[in-house]
Amino acid sequence: MNSVPTMVFVVVHTGILLVIAGVWYYATPKFFEVGYMPTQPGSGFNHQIHAGKLGLDCRYCHSNVEKSWHANVPPVATCMGCHAENKLNVELASATDDKVQFIRDAYALDNPIQWRNVHVVPDYANFPHNAHINAGVSCFSCHGQIQSMPVVAQAESLSMGWCLDCHRNPTENLVPKDKVTDLYWVQTEWFNRLDENGVLIPVPASERSHDGMNAQELTDTLLRNPPLHCAACHY
Repeated sequence: MNSVPTMVFVVVHTGILLVIAGVWYYATPKFFEVGYMPTQPGSGFNHQIHAGKLGLDCRYCHSNVEKSWHANVPPVATCMGCHAENKLNVELASATDDKVQFIRDAYALDNPIQWRNVHVVPDYANFPHNAHINAGVSCFSCHGQIQSMPVVAQAESLSMGWCLDCHRNPTENLVPKDKVTDLYWVQTEWFNRLDENGVLIPVPASERSHDGMNAQELTDTLLRNPPLHCAACHY
C-alpha cells in the first residue's frame, strides 16, 4: 500500500493548521502592540517621577480628559511652570538643565514639543475619554500602572475584544469616581490587596467596598448601559 499520499496529506494539513494557529496568536494587538514604547523627544517625560514620586494628578497635564474625547497633551507653557530656569531645587531635583533644555528651547521658539502617541486606536474606531472617566473607568485599566513607568509603554491590547470584555463585565472594572486617577489606590486597594510580603493578591468584585458601598452598588450608581453594538465605536 502506497502511504506517500497519506503522509503528504497529513504534513500539508498540519502545516496549514500551524500557520492558522500562528496567525491567530501573533497577528493580534495583544502580541504586537502590547509593550510598544516609542522614543520621545529630548529626554522624554518620566511618569515615574512626575506622577509617582511627585504625585502629580493625571489631570494636571491631561487637563481636559473629563470633558473631552481626547486626552490632551499639555502645552509647553505647562512644563515651563516647573522647568523654567531657577525654578527647581538643584539639590533635590533629578531634572538637570541638560535634561530639560529641550523644553526651554521649544518655549523660547514658541514651538510645540512633538510627543509621540503611545496608545493609538484605529481611525475607524472612537474612544471618548470623558465618557469612560465619568463612568468610573480608571486610567489604570487601559494604561496600566503609569506611575511606575520611566518610559510609557502600551500595557493593554486595546483590541475590540478587549474593550467588549469590559463592557460586558462593568462590575469587574469600574472604580469609585473619586479614585479614577489614583492609580496606586486602584491597583493596591481595589483590584488587588498587598499581603504581608508586599505581593499583590487579586480581590474579587464581590469583596470590594469603598465608603460603605460594594462593587455592585457602585456599578448601579455609575453604569450608563455600556453599549455592545457596532455603532457605539464605529461611526
